[in-house]
Amino acid sequence: MLILRLADDLVTMKRLHIIVSLITQDNDYRLDQAAFAQEAASRRRVEVEIVYAGGDSVQQSQQILKFVQADRESRPDGIIVEPVGGTGLPQVARAAVEAGIGWALLNLKVDYIKELRQSFKVPVFALAADNLEIGRIQEKQMAALLPKGGTVLYIQGPWGAAAVRQRMEGFDETKPPEIQIKAMKRAWTESSAFNAVTNWLRLSTSQQAHIDLIVAKNDAMAMGAKKALQEFAVGYSKKDHWLSIPLLGCDGLPKTGQAVVRSGILTATIITPAIAGQGMDMRVHALRAQAPPQDLTMMASCSFPALESPTGRFVHAVSNEQGP
Repeated sequence: MLILRLADDLVTMKRLHIIVSLITQDNDYRLDQAAFAQEAASRRRVEVEIVYAGGDSVQQSQQILKFVQADRESRPDGIIVEPVGGTGLPQVARAAVEAGIGWALLNLKVDYIKELRQSFKVPVFALAADNLEIGRIQEKQMAALLPKGGTVLYIQGPWGAAAVRQRMEGFDETKPPEIQIKAMKRAWTESSAFNAVTNWLRLSTSQQAHIDLIVAKNDAMAMGAKKALQEFAVGYSKKDHWLSIPLLGCDGLPKTGQAVVRSGILTATIITPAIAGQGMDMRVHALRAQAPPQDLTMMASCSFPALESPTGRFVHAVSNEQGP
């Protein structure tokens, strides 16, 4: 902290201008990403401009290139990007650093970061949640809730997102063979999951299926699945079964994911840091102190409730969090 404060004292008359490009504004995690980035920018006394890509990688490229190709006086000092696709916008990144703009990538590990760091003096780095570990944690939650096996309805995010593939890879590493997966791919939003599960429930084959657990790749999608179950169960003879299916989410923000777990709406989640604020701190420090961080910084996540609870059993911790 002392180093960061000393670096702050070096700020010139011109305030730094940072662009933050996020995937979407249609779920709580991304809105918290924006809020943390704005808070960090205010604390570090820099100007921040947040843009949303609407889940479209082409749109995201065009948005960023407008800043990169602006006249010299209007260009930002740095760009922080949470990329829509799995490539991390390598051509856009190169154009940015060639224009003298620092580049920071969120939630994605790519090879081009090292090459750009070697070829250009502007600070370039990546900051990411450990998505492989998130997949492993979710698998451990699932195994704890289904010790004898069962069938899981698995709601993935869009397969083009690197986070989805990495979480699935971690999830598959130690998945017990007695657990069967029925997977569906949807956007990162509550409405997308609601529509997907609603359409699935309308199938006669689905109504005859016995689902023991629903796993979603974020809390918004888990909430969409819950709402679909609640609407489907109205007037249905087996409504108690559908309403009692446990749901696992991910993101675990204090006011949303953790809150709905405590209320009993979701069974468990995974606390995943909204890393845009940390990215802003690292971006500003790198620009002011001319000392970029390492090429990739990984942020840890954890189960909520904890897999290692005071009772020693995750399922007991779930019961304690949700109350009687």
